[in-house]
Amino acid sequence: MLFRPLLIAAATTAVSAFSPSPFRSITRQNQKHNYDGRRQPIIPLRLSDDNPAEWDEERRSNMFQALLRDLQIEGVPLLGCDANQVGTFNAALWTTMAELGDQDDEQKACLIMEAIPVSALLAFAEDFTVLKTQTRLMDYLPELKRFSVSVLGRGVGPALLIESQARSEEEVAAAAANRAAEGTFDQAKTTTALKSFIDRVVVNLEACPYTKSVDISAVGLENRGVTPGPVGYRFSPTTDACMTMSVFWNCICEMTGSPDENLSSIMLSLPGIGKGDNPEAHARFAAVVEIVGRYLCLYRGDASFGLVHFHPAYDRSSINPIDGASYGHLPPMSWLRAMLKMAGHEAEAESFTDDEVALSNYQRRAPHTSINILRMNQVNAAAGPKSIVDLDLGNGRIEKASGITLYSRNAIRMVKSGKEGLQSALDADMAMQS
Repeated sequence: MLFRPLLIAAATTAVSAFSPSPFRSITRQNQKHNYDGRRQPIIPLRLSDDNPAEWDEERRSNMFQALLRDLQIEGVPLLGCDANQVGTFNAALWTTMAELGDQDDEQKACLIMEAIPVSALLAFAEDFTVLKTQTRLMDYLPELKRFSVSVLGRGVGPALLIESQARSEEEVAAAAANRAAEGTFDQAKTTTALKSFIDRVVVNLEACPYTKSVDISAVGLENRGVTPGPVGYRFSPTTDACMTMSVFWNCICEMTGSPDENLSSIMLSLPGIGKGDNPEAHARFAAVVEIVGRYLCLYRGDASFGLVHFHPAYDRSSINPIDGASYGHLPPMSWLRAMLKMAGHEAEAESFTDDEVALSNYQRRAPHTSINILRMNQVNAAAGPKSIVDLDLGNGRIEKASGITLYSRNAIRMVKSGKEGLQSALDADMAMQS
């Protein structure tokens, strides 16, 4: 599937690269306990105020082994993982967090990743700490409030200490209800409903000019060096944000390890995330997909992969930032008139009502939460070399924007289809899941 994400420059703090490697799905079963328990020189375990990065290698190694030994004595599982690139690192990390979070009582584990730079671990721990202070997101990511993540010994070695608090009685009841809900989602029906949406909006309404069927992506880009390939439909019934991240990063691993001709893109169905079409469900969806993009961009994965987000109540005017570009989302509704004018549709820009402009949301109103994971070489080929332009929003405000022609054309097509017809078709798609 080749939807077009809004291209923006993502701020990143960690220097890491996505390098090709064999696909390896990360689960607890293929993480290894690699601390051998050999005796190390006994040294004081108090970390001084100086920076461990400035210590010599022997001092860091001795402190690292001593801290691991103390954790082992405490009974904390030491989980060794042979991840050697961003995808497997994140898959292992979020899988571990999901499995710890699945327990009602407090949990603690140490994840050792000898092939991952300590700087990458520090970047995650620091950003996760910041995330927990952001009420706008945490109000809709309650499961993450239980967690704390730190780099062992402030970075003396490549290990993350992951801790989760015990659930309250109210949280235990909510978790049980969520687990019960997960058993109600049918993969075959969910995928059928999603394919119906894609056939209706993407193929027949030509929301993407390079998608001619629900099964093959990137058609028509051969002369730009892109080979068409199958769309991979993936499914998870999870209602949990950590498990969503685990599933997402395993999809990234799969795409990293597969050539374009074997796997062009992935449509990931997540019916348990933000189920329904009410504002609360949409807010939950928006928070979860925001952290998906956040941690992809943290390690500059947006240079390799593009994301496109879907929800049955998709409303760009409720996506943060409302009046700025947001990774994986439509351009702000406030930009569409300027886009229409730039694309030569001045009459439509002047005549469309605000309600008609808002019909563009139906491009992203799929029957359940879904994420389209794209290869950026396809996106760049489809967009062309001069796709990012200066968009004049008036009053002296100029913003970088892309997809001017596509978003303008789609806005016009949504208006021609009409709200009644679009909503009726969406309702029919959603009914297929029942």
